[in-house]
Amino acid sequence: MSLATDLWSRALHALPGGVSSPVRAFQAVDGDPIFYRQGQGSRFEDLEGRSYLDFVMSWGPLILGHAHPTVVEVVQAAVARGMSFGAPCEDEVELAEKVRDWHPAVEKLRFVSSGTEAVMSAIRLARGATGRDRILKFSGCYHGHSDALLVAAGSGLVTFGEPASAGVPADFTHLTSVLQLDDDAALEAFFAEKGDELAVAVIEPLPANNGLLVQRKAFLLKLRELTEKHGALLLFDEVISGFRLGKGGASEAYEITPDLVTFGKIMGGGMPVGAFGGSQALMDHLAPLGPVYQAGTLSGNPVAMAAGLATLEVLEGQDAWTRLESLGQRLEQGLAQKSAGKELPFHLVRVGSLFWLAPRDPETVRSAEALPSDFGEAYRPIHGALLEQGIYLAPSAYEVGFLSTAHSEQDVDRLVTALAAFAH
Repeated sequence: MSLATDLWSRALHALPGGVSSPVRAFQAVDGDPIFYRQGQGSRFEDLEGRSYLDFVMSWGPLILGHAHPTVVEVVQAAVARGMSFGAPCEDEVELAEKVRDWHPAVEKLRFVSSGTEAVMSAIRLARGATGRDRILKFSGCYHGHSDALLVAAGSGLVTFGEPASAGVPADFTHLTSVLQLDDDAALEAFFAEKGDELAVAVIEPLPANNGLLVQRKAFLLKLRELTEKHGALLLFDEVISGFRLGKGGASEAYEITPDLVTFGKIMGGGMPVGAFGGSQALMDHLAPLGPVYQAGTLSGNPVAMAAGLATLEVLEGQDAWTRLESLGQRLEQGLAQKSAGKELPFHLVRVGSLFWLAPRDPETVRSAEALPSDFGEAYRPIHGALLEQGIYLAPSAYEVGFLSTAHSEQDVDRLVTALAAFAH
């Protein structure tokens, strides 16, 4: 029995499904999960020493690659000073100032420990600031696993939420409305009926949790216009897009300033971090200044703050976004050239350093409802074939891929060659 097989057997007896997060179980690709041993740059090794070229990058935060030497050095120094104090630290202030300087929506922000916590807290703040209870989300956008956001869309033009998970009381979701992405008519109809009840509309401006569902700027502008008209707030969930598309994330890229924004992933440099921010007037509704309560013992953890600050400083110092865009173009153009005149079983969708193997033309896949039900089946052989070649993509057809500054042109070319082999 191999080390991985033995460990997986033990995991199944110690952890529900053998994992601490469902997608890691590899059920969507009919396999067993890989147990990491160590990572460096664009690669990681499993327990038995096999090397993999990694395009998952811990689901996005490792924008500098595994174990970037500057980040590791800073984290080691922070750990030596103390792992947690439950009190303010210098890096916390400096990281907040940097985010404030970079993102157009942020005058103040508060740190938490995860993206889920960030969105949950931002919604509470929105409700407290507006005095309204209803929230609006969009199917195909994921905002963490808090009860009010684990909602599935109903039917009809204007849909209202039903629990999408056992253990979530229906009453928790009655004030959560759900619309389809990229549907202007549904958006107009919802605001005509319920807009004056709405506290906040929450959306991933670049949805990247159910495929890479690139939105039309006009749709996002319409959402911005309607929230302002009805006195509701607009919350951009930039847990994935924040700092990956540039200093100002998708907000800057689309030239749309939301009222609130949430962060995670890259901000922690690989450590568990989240944050939410907005105008001073909004953020000052939070305790201890205002009546909206939010707290966390590990919020602003000194090790995480050091890792996040170091990551953002390296990104800025290297003008990393120029390199990431170059790598993304190389992937996109290389695949188009290698498969010219042939047909691929997928369409590459790319925005900056994010990419996704879509089931249909990107112009037609802007909503979860546009995805075919058998898409996952078509992805399994692609994932399996690349894994055999030592190329690691996400073990789900609905997850996106991530490029990092640690990836080389040769790494990208290797991925292109492997993908182009499916052309016929």
